[in-house]
Amino acid sequence: MIQQVTRGIKISVRTSFKGTYLKNYKKNFAFSYRITIENQSNDSVQLNSRFWRIKDALNKNEIIEGEGVIGKKPVIKPGESHTYSSGCLITSPFGSMSGHYNMVNFTSTRKFKVLIPSFKLSAPFAIN
Repeated sequence: MIQQVTRGIKISVRTSFKGTYLKNYKKNFAFSYRITIENQSNDSVQLNSRFWRIKDALNKNEIIEGEGVIGKKPVIKPGESHTYSSGCLITSPFGSMSGHYNMVNFTSTRKFKVLIPSFKLSAPFAIN
C-alpha cells in the first residue's frame, strides 16, 4: 500500500493486476486500484475533480481529468473517509499513475490540491 498526506488529507492506494485484454487489436494490461481518502484535518472537505497521469513502460503518457471520482463529489467530514475503486488499461506490463484531487475546504472556502502518490502498476508474471 502506498500512502501520502497533504494538508491533513491522507491518500492510501492499493493496486491489483486484472489480466490482459485486446483493445483495437492491441494487447492491453488491466489494473484496478482502490483509493481511500481519509480526512485527518479539523474541517469538512469536498473532492471536486481529479487529474491523473498514467505512464506505461513504453513511455506512453495519458492524461485523465474530470469531475469527482466515479460520478461522485464526496464530502468528507473530519475523521471520516471515502473509498472507491477504479481501473486503467496500459499497453505494457509495467507502468505508473500519479496525480491530484482538487478539493475545497468548507470552513475557509479555499480550494486546494491533494497529491495522489505515484504508484506502480506491474503484472506479477513480469516481475523478476
